[in-house]
Amino acid sequence: MGYAGFLLDKIKEGVIYVGGLPQKRELPFEYKAVFSPIDVIEEYTRPARIIEHGKLVVRPALSEAELINFPKVGTLEAFNSDGLRTLAKTIDAPFLKEKTLRYPGHIEKMTLLREIGLFDTEEIDINGNKVSPVDLTAKLLFPKWKLEHDEIDFTIMQVKAKGIKDGKNMEISFFLYDEKDLKSGIHSMARTTGYTATITLRMLINGMINNKGLILPEHIGKREDCVNFLFDEFEKRDIKYEQSFKSFD
Repeated sequence: MGYAGFLLDKIKEGVIYVGGLPQKRELPFEYKAVFSPIDVIEEYTRPARIIEHGKLVVRPALSEAELINFPKVGTLEAFNSDGLRTLAKTIDAPFLKEKTLRYPGHIEKMTLLREIGLFDTEEIDINGNKVSPVDLTAKLLFPKWKLEHDEIDFTIMQVKAKGIKDGKNMEISFFLYDEKDLKSGIHSMARTTGYTATITLRMLINGMINNKGLILPEHIGKREDCVNFLFDEFEKRDIKYEQSFKSFD
């Protein structure tokens, strides 16, 4: 999104869809935790901050469900999640949102668990014992959500930004589909997040980034030399972003 802000003179609307999923769908959840499971539950409980009409608004997690068809995957459902973080302040756009992707039906299951209190953090008394509902839920769910070493996961991400470039309406889109590397055994979520971190570290070591203090990812994205370095290093690891640029009326 930072790179889109660099390419466009003005962003009018930005949306991020992203999710990590098991390739094999198994009931009842059709999901495996490809990163910290407790953080997964937070995606279902933490209110989602989005930008509408230039103002910060808060919506419930799992809200505003929509079905979207993606290449190589098919239909996934998207829901509001609190993923904008610093983008809500650093990207000057009247509309910004981030949504998490899951297989269809997942929202209904997680909403049910949340609404009956199984994601609550406040302890309740059960036969004289103090128990946190979310701790119990985590204990029960995590073994079922564990991604085994021989299972294949994939990461899917689509970033779209609409705005103005040289007085014309322009849409910039980035699309990523990545699977576990069978040769190395490294899962896709580790590839797409871990390699991003180590490549950025190489930028620091190589002197490409010499800022002091807090360095935000979107600020690095506004440096075309850094973006090109990142994408080149991705290419070496067979992580490929498809990019498209098109004008519209």
